[in-house]
Amino acid sequence: MDEYSRFVDWDKMDAGAQSQDAKDLTCIEFQELKQLARQGYWAKNHSLRAKVYHKLISNIPCRTVTPDANVYRDIVVKIVGKRSSSSLPLPEFVDNSLVPTYCLNAEGIGAVRKIILCVANQFPDISFCPALPSVIALLLHYSKDEAECFEQVCRILACNDPSKRLIDQTFLAFESSCMTFGDLVNKYCQAAHKLMVAVSEDVLEVYSDWQRWLFGELPMAYIARVFDVFLVEGYKVLYRVALALLKFFHKVRAGQPLESDSIQQDIRAFVRDIAKSVSPERLLEKAFAIRLFSRKEIQLLQMANEKALQQKGITVKQKR
Repeated sequence: MDEYSRFVDWDKMDAGAQSQDAKDLTCIEFQELKQLARQGYWAKNHSLRAKVYHKLISNIPCRTVTPDANVYRDIVVKIVGKRSSSSLPLPEFVDNSLVPTYCLNAEGIGAVRKIILCVANQFPDISFCPALPSVIALLLHYSKDEAECFEQVCRILACNDPSKRLIDQTFLAFESSCMTFGDLVNKYCQAAHKLMVAVSEDVLEVYSDWQRWLFGELPMAYIARVFDVFLVEGYKVLYRVALALLKFFHKVRAGQPLESDSIQQDIRAFVRDIAKSVSPERLLEKAFAIRLFSRKEIQLLQMANEKALQQKGITVKQKR
């Protein structure tokens, strides 16, 4: 086993992830990286993917003072103490998100909570970040130890390149991205949008699940492939994949009655069991086949939606 196996339960991992056929990654040109990520070049080799993640994340432009592995080693004992990892309470900003276990072993599952708490300690300005548990759980598969995983997550959170949006960290950013997703569905998936409007009382509530489909419901082999491309191309990839999920859901389920009493639950169940109907390759093919879809368009929609929310005074999550 390689040095990136400490937290992995290999019985749960896709057998293909252990094959050793991929070469080292030498290219640094964006176009070539983009092509390799979309093709799943490093998906077949666990330690190559770990090295690629490490390299891509090290290149993220960050705030000058970004917590690193040494900070984690300094603070983890103070923060976690002698409590068992499974009883650690999660910070409010993860909003009761699912904490996916993916293919982690028992040590890895406990480590996710410890890292979340240490991130919360170092980033007091994060107010809403439901994707965080999933990102940490995924990166742990490709980390030598907890401290290295913590450092990588901190770099993603501390990205300060205004043109590179990575993970929403405030309710305003999250909510406006849900509205933006709704705008994109209305424009690029009209048939699915009509179905959503017909069967749900509040269509925005259905669309506000879009990040949960990716960071929560999607199985490990799928979210890892999405993350490969996300680290190279950024946030718009997430919108593309979520639109593709909705398109597949509509195609598979069109004309059938709801399986549960809510379309939200039905979509979640479809995404969880996606392996029954769609391979990771087909999902990405579909995502990148959506035409006329530019980063500029997304930025403009996002800014307009943020502004609309601010004018209504909605900047923090209301207590239910």
